Amino acid sequence: MSTSKHPKGLYLVFATSTAERFSYYGMRAIFILFLTQALLFDKEHAASIYGSYTGLVYLTPLIGGYIADKYWGIRPSVFWGAMMMAVGQFLMFFSASMLDTKELSQWLMYGGLTFIILGNGCFKPTVTSLVGQLYKPGDRRLDSAYTIFYMGVNIGSLFAPLVCGYFGETGNPHDFKWGFLIAAIFTLFTIVIFETQKNKYLVDPDGKQLGIIPDAKKEQPKVEKTTQQTKVDNSRKKRNYLLLGMLAIALAIFFYWCFGDDWISIGIFTACIVFPVSILLEGSLTKIERSRIFVIYIIAFFVIFFWAAYEQAGASLTLFAAEQTDRFVLGWEVPASWIQSFNPFFVVILAAIMPGIWGFLNKRGAEPASPTKQAIGLLLLSLGYLVICFGVKDTQPGVKVSLIWLTGLYFIHTVGELCLSPIGLSMVNKLTPLRFASLMMGIWYLSMSTANKFAGTLSGLYPEDGKVKTLLGFRIETMFDFFMVFVIMSGVASLILFLLSKKLQKMMHGVE
Repeated sequence: MSTSKHPKGLYLVFATSTAERFSYYGMRAIFILFLTQALLFDKEHAASIYGSYTGLVYLTPLIGGYIADKYWGIRPSVFWGAMMMAVGQFLMFFSASMLDTKELSQWLMYGGLTFIILGNGCFKPTVTSLVGQLYKPGDRRLDSAYTIFYMGVNIGSLFAPLVCGYFGETGNPHDFKWGFLIAAIFTLFTIVIFETQKNKYLVDPDGKQLGIIPDAKKEQPKVEKTTQQTKVDNSRKKRNYLLLGMLAIALAIFFYWCFGDDWISIGIFTACIVFPVSILLEGSLTKIERSRIFVIYIIAFFVIFFWAAYEQAGASLTLFAAEQTDRFVLGWEVPASWIQSFNPFFVVILAAIMPGIWGFLNKRGAEPASPTKQAIGLLLLSLGYLVICFGVKDTQPGVKVSLIWLTGLYFIHTVGELCLSPIGLSMVNKLTPLRFASLMMGIWYLSMSTANKFAGTLSGLYPEDGKVKTLLGFRIETMFDFFMVFVIMSGVASLILFLLSKKLQKMMHGVE
């Protein structure tokens, strides 16, 4: 479908997200290397920090989405979110500038991560939900719009590792600061683009300004309630708060038993259950709305396994590229951080093709339903890790594998990603009541929060000399063992989702 038929506001969201994602992925490209080469953390500790950071990055959109829906509206949330991310990126720059004072450098790093996490929470769900509000309900262009939006995200993440990696990953630990500084500058660029163009382009199909009034207030005008109705509402709220409080305490105790005093894991995994339950307790939901939200939750559960495997790109796969991959091309060694550009490069190419494939199948009545597309995405993820298993199988110690194996993995993963992620964003938008638009986008990102923390835990299984790594009683001794974990995990999740897809389609009640 021609992009010229889309509203111009999509291009503003596209440009804003491109600049912001450049900032995020530029920092992420060198982050695990900064932790291991500049701050000198061991791989397991570095993977834990990386997992906590990326996990919290996807947790805070719940809070940001709630604030945007109930109080601020989208525009202020985008502005203040970008401002906090800019502060965070500059703190990362100062951290990398003070490596000779290790304790101060580490505190600045943690402060930088905190601001980036909070800022991302305000920015991410609001910008994403804007895409759906540019179109009328039921518009068939929405899947295509989210794929175009997704392409913009990946243009930013394509060039970010190349630029930030070139200036930051030089072999001199003190040069990491230049990569972080470039990321900070692009965050400021995000603010300039959005603030100067929002009034002109952020309008709905009827020409009304978007993102000024919180969605909850826009959809539900204030009505007078009787004293009895107010008492019933207050009673329901107190009961719900009590139930959620008891559930949170029970889950926290359970996860403490599982993870010990890893409070970030406890918090993320507890929130992963409590927040979705809180939406289901909302008294205004109709039976059909509740059924559709259940579909989002079930899909989100399987998405956890996708992103837990996929997000090895920023941690274990970057370490694998740095240490065990022959990266020489025509006599020049490609920086390890540049390998993270493979995926967005393939996305930019394939994102222009995938809508055409879905459209071709749709005309012939053969387009898979959204749950089936996502099951296909999980299957392709499993196949990508199976490919690299062949690459590392029987490899002798000290022998590096060809770059072609990582290239093949990223290509297959990209096709799987395009079957799952933009389709999931579109599905959330179509199935969610408008009054919960940003909040439900936050719930969707919560599954990615859980997945990213899980990804960090799994990255800690990366084989290291002198350390014994185990998972469910099985020893992880070689890279083949390590990669097979992801083959099995995503393959089983894909099979189960395939079996559930028809049931889920019925629960969507006609929404495709």
